[in-house]
Amino acid sequence: MYKRHKLNNGLRIITENIPYVKSITLGIWIKTGSKNENLNNNGIAHFIEHMLFKGTSNRTAKEIAEQVDGVGGQINAFTSKEYTCYYMKLLDSHLDLAVDILSDMLFNSKFDSQEIKKERSVIFEEISMYDDSPEDLVHELLAKTLLKNSTLGYPILGTEESLNKINRDVMLGYTNANYVANNSVISVAGNFDEESLLKAIDSKFGKWHQNHNIEQPNDKILYNFEHVFKQKDIEQTHFCLGFPGKSLKSNNLYPLYILNNVIGGSMSSRLFQKVREEHGLVYSIYSYPSSYADAGLLAIYAGMNPGNLDEVCSLIFKELTDIKNNGISEEDLAKTKEQLKGNYIIGLESTSSRMSSIGKAELLLGKINSPKEVIELIDSVTIKDIKYTIEQVIDFNKMTTAMISKEDKTENIKKHI
Repeated sequence: MYKRHKLNNGLRIITENIPYVKSITLGIWIKTGSKNENLNNNGIAHFIEHMLFKGTSNRTAKEIAEQVDGVGGQINAFTSKEYTCYYMKLLDSHLDLAVDILSDMLFNSKFDSQEIKKERSVIFEEISMYDDSPEDLVHELLAKTLLKNSTLGYPILGTEESLNKINRDVMLGYTNANYVANNSVISVAGNFDEESLLKAIDSKFGKWHQNHNIEQPNDKILYNFEHVFKQKDIEQTHFCLGFPGKSLKSNNLYPLYILNNVIGGSMSSRLFQKVREEHGLVYSIYSYPSSYADAGLLAIYAGMNPGNLDEVCSLIFKELTDIKNNGISEEDLAKTKEQLKGNYIIGLESTSSRMSSIGKAELLLGKINSPKEVIELIDSVTIKDIKYTIEQVIDFNKMTTAMISKEDKTENIKKHI
């Protein structure tokens, strides 16, 4: 069971003690990502994430790595559209080291101008790497198009143009405004003494400053519906279609998860079985929901020989139309519930996943569902809930498609809608 604490400066601490393990994972969550950026500083949240590993006034970048490696630990970070997370996983006996290194990175990073210049080039290479991966790129193109009226549509990595505008002063201004106690959460899962943990965190984070004037993006989402194409000299056609989904706050989130698994969320799903197993037209086809604090999407992806596009689109839209007209059976609902519950429980069998689950929920929602509550939410979904979600989500008049291929075959998609 998790516990919630709050320091005097507003920093929230969420803990889950798991006494039968020997490890601990500690994560620091900052509520800032590409959603909080503008066209001039797009990519800054991810850029700052990189820079925090480049040395502090107390440790060089090499010393950070050596001290973590020296105890067999792991340190990493990631940036999303809505948050940035820095975390360490190590043996419980080295808890103080995790608190010390992560606080040092947060409060004492140098942001050396030469290192910023060097890391900007690294991120340019990261952008090029994604640009050379059409499967990754088509998902980005879909989200950018469907959410183009919102900063949620901004790429997490930024663009070369925006990254070239980001210097040391811009970084320091952004961190000072957003990397603050009342905009952050520390989540901890593993084997630890609660009193010792809180004392260690308070000693390093207790004086972290606050900012009550954090600039917040507009929560109102206006989805954009269009068909977009990007030409690349590649062998396959990569195709995505997306519908507005459900936010993390929605009461229909778990019905959407079930619907997704039926459509294309697993190997036994309708699209995988029909398009790949029965017809052999694709190697990769799947669906997935992306849910944010105030928005969401449901997407379907397929990669295929360009000559197979017509047939693949026909089969996808036939399956979606069948689901739209006939819903799903009680048997499918029962099977998918068991699948979701199994996936969820197995996913909780590490301190890292539990740290992530409680940290993200607290940061974005201020509420954490226990494993028992999540299972109850899944079990409570009815056929009526699924029918309502289908009516709300699968609307061919409110749909965006994205394609990356040698030739623009957008018209081939439109004729199947």
